[in-house]
Amino acid sequence: MSGSSEKTITLPVIPLRNMVLFPGVVQPIDVGRPRSLVVAEKAAQEAGLHLAVVTQRVPELEDPTDDDVYTVGVEAEVLRVMKIAANRATVVARGLRRIKLIDLEERDDGAVWGTFEAIAETGEQDVEAQGLALAVRDLAKQHVSISPEIPDETAALLDQIREPGRLADVAAANLEGTIAEKMELLDMVAVPTRLQEVLTRLQRALETHRVKEHIDSHVRAEMGRHQREAMLRQRMRAIQEELGDIDEDDAAGEFEQRLADAGLPADAEEVARKQIARLRQIPAQSPEHTVTRTYLEWLVELPWNKLTEDHLDLDRARRILDEDHYGLQKVKKRIIEYLAVRKLKPDKKGPILCLVGPPGVGKTSTGRSVARALGRKFVRASLGGVRDEAEIRGHRRTYVGALPGRILQSMRRAGTRNPVFVLDEIDKLGSDFRGDPASALLEVLDPEQNYSFSDHFLEVPFDLSQVLFFATANDIDPIPPALKDRLEILEIPGYTRKEKLHIANRHLIPKQVEEHGLLTEQFPIDDSATVGVIDSYTREAGVRNLERELASVCRSVAVKVANDEPLPKRIEKGDLIDILGPVKFYPEMAERTEIPGVATGLSWTPVGGEILFIEVTRMKGKGKLILSGHLGTVMKESAQAAVTYARSRAMQFGVDNEFFTDSDLHIHVPAGAVRKDGPSAGLTMLCALISLMSERCVRDDVGMTGEISLRGTVMPVGGVKEKVLAAHRAGLRRVVMPERNRKDVVDIPKDIQEEIELIFVTSIDEAIDFVFEPAPRKPRPSGEEATDSTAQVQG
Repeated sequence: MSGSSEKTITLPVIPLRNMVLFPGVVQPIDVGRPRSLVVAEKAAQEAGLHLAVVTQRVPELEDPTDDDVYTVGVEAEVLRVMKIAANRATVVARGLRRIKLIDLEERDDGAVWGTFEAIAETGEQDVEAQGLALAVRDLAKQHVSISPEIPDETAALLDQIREPGRLADVAAANLEGTIAEKMELLDMVAVPTRLQEVLTRLQRALETHRVKEHIDSHVRAEMGRHQREAMLRQRMRAIQEELGDIDEDDAAGEFEQRLADAGLPADAEEVARKQIARLRQIPAQSPEHTVTRTYLEWLVELPWNKLTEDHLDLDRARRILDEDHYGLQKVKKRIIEYLAVRKLKPDKKGPILCLVGPPGVGKTSTGRSVARALGRKFVRASLGGVRDEAEIRGHRRTYVGALPGRILQSMRRAGTRNPVFVLDEIDKLGSDFRGDPASALLEVLDPEQNYSFSDHFLEVPFDLSQVLFFATANDIDPIPPALKDRLEILEIPGYTRKEKLHIANRHLIPKQVEEHGLLTEQFPIDDSATVGVIDSYTREAGVRNLERELASVCRSVAVKVANDEPLPKRIEKGDLIDILGPVKFYPEMAERTEIPGVATGLSWTPVGGEILFIEVTRMKGKGKLILSGHLGTVMKESAQAAVTYARSRAMQFGVDNEFFTDSDLHIHVPAGAVRKDGPSAGLTMLCALISLMSERCVRDDVGMTGEISLRGTVMPVGGVKEKVLAAHRAGLRRVVMPERNRKDVVDIPKDIQEEIELIFVTSIDEAIDFVFEPAPRKPRPSGEEATDSTAQVQG
């Protein structure tokens, strides 16, 4: 709403950068500043809101004052507001009339309001104005016809306009010119004067276009002649090649010129000049000619002395990193530290960072974001499945079709000596009879050696010391120790549900809406629906599958839009089954079992944490231990250690030694098709075994993790954050873990810590106090009825 008196009006204000809005013109305005976003939100709530649009004198100012904007502005009516992102919007406004600024003030809600007075135009009905309007209309239509950037509908609009003043404004809006030149037209109150100035500028624009067309026609004719000459020369060259009578002096001379511009170091330049001299002596039909020419092309095209200047503004870097990624605080902190050191010591060699985490958490895109923050070029080399050392170091020139390795190919593509270089999937390098690519990377990733990296193809040193290397991996274990020693490991854990919801609202949904050609208001998805997609249709540590499912929802809306069908007012959780089909994943809720012998463990996988059910049953036998569930060697040894410890304390658990000698024990870990290994299930196996022995149920709200020793000590394990997140997803309320893992709590989000009780133990006896139900179960049946007690786990 706007207040007004007899002479003045009060309107909310949106200042423009590098743009002038004229009366009678509909213009989309991109809004991103907080003050302007408040006005945009107000406009979205009040249909037909009037606001004031003024142009800044200095576009770079974030919060302009009265003196920083032009005095004359335009009162405009808001036609539509489109929300692009959390901090971006587009306001479509139509200019109404000229107004003059009196003063600006900022109100409590952060919006800027201004006091204005209307400007009355003069000379609208003059005969001179009517005559000038006819001339302006004709020239403006000609201008539209020769300007591809102006919509064709503008010509029809010009025919419909009858007011000379409005005609001048619409024509002025489509003219090229500086902000000062456009403001000069906006300041003109006298309609005949404004029409005369617009007419003059239209005549100048048309004359400029005619001159440009004449020049372009001449250039095209010259290009046609040159192309014909080039074609004839190519044919002549082909004839000379057939005759074996071709002079390569021109090619050698071309390389000499390019060599002078390439800025090679002295040793590389010496090699290049020898190869140029050799090229002059080699017949064109010789295979060696092609090899030498290819070698010279690589030498002169590599960025030997080209560097991009770093942007070392820490605040700007933080803003860019926060815009591109949510969370990842450890990684962002390390990047800011690198920039700070680089700012203080420009010649400091860059770190070799390795981002380790599940798929889809943003490892590769982090490198792209860092390149944007630094103002550097970005290149990426995927190393997954690479098994040949020559892929890294290149092939020697003795081989037909030899080329440099992926490192120098990427550097040539970057065009600069200091790009951000991402070595993707470094944990998936292989090795065979052709060599070990991981060993070839040792020189690339060693700051003490990579200033003189030697490729087998070039055989001259190339400086990689200015490159900022990022490696990415899902699992650090397959990386060879020597290579791992050169990497600074930064672990990126999986996202919580809350983090995924934030990422979806801030990044994924706006991206998918744009990619599917939708408007923000056409995709009103509720947070409950997004959470439903996260919980019921994806099971991942990252957000890649979440993005795919959201894309499916966008496609369903796009079909409705294309068919002109009514759109839902709100996409709710209940709509997901119709859009995405039946639920794919049910929550792994910890379900109480009526039979002892089952415990809930927590495991780490390369794609995030999972809960793990351990089942123990007993049958008549001779003391044999049966293990199933596709267990690895370490996990089998954990089971044996659990049985040994339980047997050593059998009397304390209410059984005699015959429990083990006259029975077989079977320990099973579902699901059998998935391989499992690691020591952290030792505590869970022991608790399941004690549950069977003592006939006491394990609490249904407790998950546990920890390695055990034969002395009864609970030893630390890894992947604590991922395991606690898995427990939270499964509905557990308590997690028992080793005391020495207390230090890892800092990585667990605060909201998760508030919902789950973390219990730290140093011994098995402490764990037993928390794990089991307080009261014992009724006695087990005796005789043959007790020979078989099998626990079933649902989910």
